[in-house]
Amino acid sequence: MATEKKRSVAKRETPEKSLSPRQRRVEKIRALQDLRKSKVITYVTSTRANYEVQMALDVVRYVYEHLRHIERERKNGPQNIDLFIHSNGGDGTVPWRLVTLVREYTKHFSVLVPNRAFSAATLTALGANEVVMHPMGVLGPTDATVSNAFNPADPFNPQRKLGISVEDVTAYFQLVRDDAGIQHEDEFVQAFNQLATQVHPLALGNVKRSISQSRLMARKLLSLHMGADKAHDIDQIVENLTSKSFYHGHPINRVEARDQVGLPTVKDASKEVEAAMWSLFEEYEDELRLNQPFDPALEFGKAVDTSAMNVGVTQRSPDSSNNLVFVESEYESYVNADKYYLNGTMQPNGALNVGLFYTYRGWSKED
Repeated sequence: MATEKKRSVAKRETPEKSLSPRQRRVEKIRALQDLRKSKVITYVTSTRANYEVQMALDVVRYVYEHLRHIERERKNGPQNIDLFIHSNGGDGTVPWRLVTLVREYTKHFSVLVPNRAFSAATLTALGANEVVMHPMGVLGPTDATVSNAFNPADPFNPQRKLGISVEDVTAYFQLVRDDAGIQHEDEFVQAFNQLATQVHPLALGNVKRSISQSRLMARKLLSLHMGADKAHDIDQIVENLTSKSFYHGHPINRVEARDQVGLPTVKDASKEVEAAMWSLFEEYEDELRLNQPFDPALEFGKAVDTSAMNVGVTQRSPDSSNNLVFVESEYESYVNADKYYLNGTMQPNGALNVGLFYTYRGWSKED
């Protein structure tokens, strides 16, 4: 009997090993759908160290293609739709466009959080009737880090602008008022002028606009499924998520999301759904190499024999590529990826200077 059992297990394992990565993900998407009695669309952006990709409006076009497939195959009334999301956030206008589009095709919209759903991804979750969270799943405060042409330059890289954290600006004035004890209006104006000498006033204005936009977006998204009688609850949730209770980098687990943020839509994944969510996430983790920080020098060293390089001579690595974003369902897959090469130059002191040069970045349909 033991031998027969081993043979049975082997038969189940062998087919999966022979599947392509896309086929494996489809199998796991379908397994999750069966458990959830829904249709699942995945939206996963790279959170790889040194190779992070932000949520952007171009994704809406590809989510729409999946929704069209779901609509064509609808048989018995509205179909529940789940958005499986993993992202550190991005463009604050994406959540409204994405959520309202999905809601055109379903009366019950859920967001599945296997790992990270920060910033704009958290705002997306606010628009769902249900937020199903894995034990590893975390949300984040919705105050933003803003960037524009008036932001200060990075002192270590003058070509790059530093992001300004909304929380840092508000914390500065709290420091002045609460900790330094400055209450007089003239002194407070001096404190503002001091900040304005370091940060362009228009950049500070952008911070204020970002705060207002984030709060407005959160209210609009929550109002999609919370009634007018819940206005006070909505205001409280918005305040809690704009750093009243948490600093910007704080990962909000599912218990905190319910008990401290006040989100009534947050649910614990069942054990079966929990296992299915994590199994699918691991596929994306491998495809995007999320656990391998991107290091150009290390990548160059793997591709080129640096011990044979002459001082002052530049050598080019073979072309390489990275997957950046997946938008998938059982029907089809859209992948955003880039192609690049590395140039390495050996310095007289033995140090290796490596430059990264992109040859392509865009979307393609994966077979």
